[in-house]
Amino acid sequence: MAMLSSEKDVDLVELGFMEARAKLLDVAAFLDRVQRHDQHENFRVQALTNALAYLESQAPDRVAKVLAHLSDPSSDPIAKAHTQGAVGAVDPRTC
Repeated sequence: MAMLSSEKDVDLVELGFMEARAKLLDVAAFLDRVQRHDQHENFRVQALTNALAYLESQAPDRVAKVLAHLSDPSSDPIAKAHTQGAVGAVDPRTC
């Protein structure tokens, strides 16, 4: 088995393209379904759709920007949880 001489020898496109392609198709299919069922106005769908703009950026920190966009920026604890789990995006109506 040949040893790689440097990280530049790793073909990241060959290794990851098909997985990334599948994930992108999953997102597109999800957005099609919620639109067909008239649920595209849900704040989580809107947050996801808005976060897609970061993918078009050439900035090297796209993942950090997407995560920050979908994360709750508050640091103060809430008095009472409204749900039993995370919802994956911040509801602007509760901010």
